[in-house]
Amino acid sequence: MSSPSRGIDITSSVIVRRPPAEVFAFIADPENNPRWQKGMKSCRITSEGPFELGATYAQEARFLGKKIETLFEVTAFEAGRMIEITSTSGTFPIQVRRSVEPVPEGTRVRARVQGDPTGVFALAKPLMKRMVKSSVDGDYARLRSLLEGDDRA
Repeated sequence: MSSPSRGIDITSSVIVRRPPAEVFAFIADPENNPRWQKGMKSCRITSEGPFELGATYAQEARFLGKKIETLFEVTAFEAGRMIEITSTSGTFPIQVRRSVEPVPEGTRVRARVQGDPTGVFALAKPLMKRMVKSSVDGDYARLRSLLEGDDRA
């Protein structure tokens, strides 16, 4: 991940008791995002062909009561292991890297989220960092519950 000047740079990690290939297939498909990411309203793949390096998608989310529409491109991809997406338009420039690795319990999912809030979001950058961290940690807890079949997801 590049761009060290970004205002937000957080990490999150969770263990999921499922095989790495299954977990990666789920997190690498943006159309699954509304199932585990709070505030995510829709995701739609906008490119043709396999969803890998260079593929694109559009998403609509709500954060702090604001509608956020963003276009993303897959900027790094290692099949079965890592996907990185970078926003190409939207009010909240962001880059997300998700990776999986086998562990004795199943799969460790790691995420790194970097962003540089603009507009109204830029005014509260320190608060935004804490809110994004809390949101991302909650999303990955929901991911674990969903993939492990926990009814509380």
